[in-house]
Amino acid sequence: MNAIIRDPLLRIRPLRESDIDAIMTVEQRCYDFPWTAGIFRDSLRVGYICWGYFLDQRLVGYGVMSVAAGEAHVLNICTDPEVRGQGLARRLLQRLINQARERDADTVFLEVRASNRVAIGLYESLGFNEIGRRRGYYPADQGREDAILFAKAL
Repeated sequence: MNAIIRDPLLRIRPLRESDIDAIMTVEQRCYDFPWTAGIFRDSLRVGYICWGYFLDQRLVGYGVMSVAAGEAHVLNICTDPEVRGQGLARRLLQRLINQARERDADTVFLEVRASNRVAIGLYESLGFNEIGRRRGYYPADQGREDAILFAKAL
């Protein structure tokens, strides 16, 4: 287990609209094509499951998931580059999976850029299975990139 996971200042809580600026700071550091503040605001407004990890008072990771009709969809999961490789994304995804179970979802879905080998390894280690591809789903510097679709039966 890594240092950040044992840090007594690490806390998880539901995200609030007042966290949007901090979310955007991390989002823009992590993605060439980040979500907008409006997308996060809408996610909170419609009641999506939105959790954030805070180290001391600084947001270091977050996840957004929708649940409806027995299906959960992980829409965004992100950790600050400064804390990557310490198990935070795993814990965050496990939290979302548990939230999906509590809401009687029978399957969790997500998609990931085909080039994101680290995330793919994480998803597979947590029991997600590849179920398909979406050709040209994501914008990329050189055109478009495929998304790999994953599912995990609960």
